[in-house]
Amino acid sequence: IRAAGLEVSGLCRGGWYTAEGALTQAVKDDNRRAVDEAAELDAACLVMVVGGLPDGSRDLDNARAIVEEGLADTLDYARGQGVKVAIEPLHPMYAADRACVNTTRQALDICDRLGEGIGVAIDAYHVWWDPELKAQMLRAGPERFLAWHICDWLVPTRDLLTDRGMMGDGVIDLPLLGAWAIEAGWTGLYEVEIFSALDW
Repeated sequence: IRAAGLEVSGLCRGGWYTAEGALTQAVKDDNRRAVDEAAELDAACLVMVVGGLPDGSRDLDNARAIVEEGLADTLDYARGQGVKVAIEPLHPMYAADRACVNTTRQALDICDRLGEGIGVAIDAYHVWWDPELKAQMLRAGPERFLAWHICDWLVPTRDLLTDRGMMGDGVIDLPLLGAWAIEAGWTGLYEVEIFSALDW
């Protein structure tokens, strides 16, 4: 990668803190390995898909507490490796099974509590609908806006995971969101992230 003059905009992913119902040593170790991989790649950040509800649970508050405890543990290790941690808030349709952090505000509130070295990965697909999005992008600013993912939201959406659209094929006002990103200080790469089992 280095010899080719390439940059790694982010390593995806760490997280899944709730996978075993509690923050186990195995989960901590798995995330430390992800930090090591990001460091080896000299990635701009390690993107965190934090995990949803533990199996059999309906307690979102508990899931979010597990996630924050896990992020604190990962961040402590990541600081020593020179790796920035990026929380990726996912669309609320994933709150149960993939990520119980669902808005940029939620993610930045965690960042406020945990301190230096942690920020957000903002994916237009997940947060385009949020009326607070512009304000929260500006709140993140260049220090905590660590990754920028783009694609489009198709109507109708045929699959909850693998039916993202090419930019311009859906309903997201990507030029507007892009302008907000620039206003917030984004100068990094634009990651085109399109999962589409039906159209590729």
